[in-house]
Amino acid sequence: MKIGLIGLGRMGGNMTERLLNGGHSVVVTTRDKSKIDAAVEKGAIGVNSIEALVSELSAPRGVWIMLPAGDITESTIQQLMTLLDPGDTIIDGGNANYKDSERRAKYLSEAGFNFLDAGTSGGVWGLKNGYSIMVGGEPEVFARFEPLVKTLAPGPDRGYGLVGPAGAGHYAKMIHNGIEYGMMQALAEGFEILGKKREYEFDLHQVGEVWQHGSVIVSWLLDLAVRALEEDPDLSALEAYVEDSGEGRWTVQEAIDLDSPAEVLTLALLRRFRSRDESPFSDRMLAALRQQFGGHAVRSK
Repeated sequence: MKIGLIGLGRMGGNMTERLLNGGHSVVVTTRDKSKIDAAVEKGAIGVNSIEALVSELSAPRGVWIMLPAGDITESTIQQLMTLLDPGDTIIDGGNANYKDSERRAKYLSEAGFNFLDAGTSGGVWGLKNGYSIMVGGEPEVFARFEPLVKTLAPGPDRGYGLVGPAGAGHYAKMIHNGIEYGMMQALAEGFEILGKKREYEFDLHQVGEVWQHGSVIVSWLLDLAVRALEEDPDLSALEAYVEDSGEGRWTVQEAIDLDSPAEVLTLALLRRFRSRDESPFSDRMLAALRQQFGGHAVRSK
């Protein structure tokens, strides 16, 4: 197939290469010309604008967007609507909020365009291992672009699927990322407890390698933890600062809206917030209160 792809970040660049390796033709553009040049070296058709990208495609066109959620995705879709023809398809593979995807599907449909929301997981390892892709949209539109999704997936018969109507793909990816937060937090806390048991002098990398075979916590995340510990046994090169990209927040808000308890996922998100403050006010207030009512010792700056 021939597809236009907008956005050549960590995901978009590798997805382009995987599609090229699978025999597809990919027309790419992004703001960073060096990334366009890198994609061209691997076989892509590089252009310097969205207008040029659309002109390289034949109707019915397909344009896959791999951009950050929010205004840039919205403005790109609006621009594409002025360039594409009715019957053309826009696929959003970024981490958009599912409510935005529902809204975009509605106004695009009213204007005669097709829309698929493709929740895409795999990170920087997707090029080698394939991507897990959760798609929302109309079955006949999905069928038209399934050859692309198959190429991106870990295999032609696994790791992808049409999971529901427009919005469902990004909804499934949102919940996926919420679960990811909880699993990452559990691994982090477990290794921390091992490390604090000083008298046993655990080699965290060794224990992780043991767990990788036959244990009930075997997972790709465990493999990545072991890899990180092999490179830096006490992770001393890293700051204890953890960002979040939004999906965990949306998952927790969705749980609240649905009256669904999500204790682990919520606490994992809140723990990320705490990691960004070296001296949280709430902890200093706790110290002050203990001193005030009990005369307990405090540590001063």
